[in-house]
Amino acid sequence: MSTEKTIQDIVARADRVLMHTYARTPVAFVRGEGCRLWDQEGKVYLDFLAGIAVTALGHGHPRVTETLRNQAGKLLHTSNLYHIENQIALAERLTEHSFADKVFFCNSGTEANEGAIKLARRYASEKYGPHKTTILAMFNSFHGRTLGSLSATGQEKFRKGFGPLLPGFSFVPFNDLKALDQAWDDSVCAVMLEPVQGEGGVRVPDPDYLKEVKRRCREREALLILDEVQTGLGRTGTLFCYEQFETQPDIMTLAKALGNGLPIGALLATDEAASAFQPGNHAATFGGNPLVTAVAETVLSELLKEGFLAEVRDKGVYFKKRLGELKEKFPLIQEVRGLGLLLGLVLDRPGKPYVDACLAKGFLINCTQETILRFAPPLIVSQGEIDALIEVLEEVFKELS
Repeated sequence: MSTEKTIQDIVARADRVLMHTYARTPVAFVRGEGCRLWDQEGKVYLDFLAGIAVTALGHGHPRVTETLRNQAGKLLHTSNLYHIENQIALAERLTEHSFADKVFFCNSGTEANEGAIKLARRYASEKYGPHKTTILAMFNSFHGRTLGSLSATGQEKFRKGFGPLLPGFSFVPFNDLKALDQAWDDSVCAVMLEPVQGEGGVRVPDPDYLKEVKRRCREREALLILDEVQTGLGRTGTLFCYEQFETQPDIMTLAKALGNGLPIGALLATDEAASAFQPGNHAATFGGNPLVTAVAETVLSELLKEGFLAEVRDKGVYFKKRLGELKEKFPLIQEVRGLGLLLGLVLDRPGKPYVDACLAKGFLINCTQETILRFAPPLIVSQGEIDALIEVLEEVFKELS
């Protein structure tokens, strides 16, 4: 591949015209296949980030590509003023395989969470009165960057400088039922949390935690909102993470993997909760258009193929075992965390040098909460590719430690 456009040229052009909202790594990818990416100079990388848990089926998946091409040649957009059959079909599949009865489609996880906040407050207002407006959320949570979803995000580094944020949010420690009880009063209309905190450090709760949160919500006339933007759609080894905790939410949000790279979000709810939305209450111009819903239904059908999710669970167990072997060798590794193919290594020092060293060796990972290496590969990752990463991590730990 031609190297006329160097990465320095690309970075310089970006600096001139793009807002500096990202600390971008100086790499530009031009092609992908499976778990592999190629940059503009032809160097190949193994992708253990999947666009931050987005490309669940890998890059260039043949069925996704075929669906995209076919639908693009038929119809892209009509708006939600009219019925969209692809959207209906996708909603039918999602409700068939989840707790939900109704679906609203939007364009991203942050939009889905914005919708969940609105739905919970409107439901409570109509059913119980205007005093029920508080949403209990978690410290170290991440729900998005719009003003509403940011108000529900329990990390000051994301909130700083954007005040005043929306009122009506209180924060408690994740996986702490006592703190939840102490913060609860009659104004609480919902509890909002991620079943596994992804950006917050790949934190997995105790087995009974979600069940106990749901019980409190049911007894105290509040809704349970689960943000499954990162954990949903096979990432943790079941179609939805809540299945592993033997409970069900009243509202759930999805995005990321649903479009395998195309922008789509979804807000799912029971009939009871969804009844609070009537025409004119909420909308998204591009939400669930014919193109993205056709692709998303293809993604969902691939995830639901016999044996696919069982393989994800098996690979997650294997990957976690291999990470545990590294922990035994290197004292700087404090803990191995995660479920399925959402895993983390907790280090006793900043993780960025290890991310950079892996990148130099052709492996994409990232770091969250400054010291936690996060792994979220495509769900089609092979055992051999996992082994290749483990070998490189071992090299990197030896070189930098």
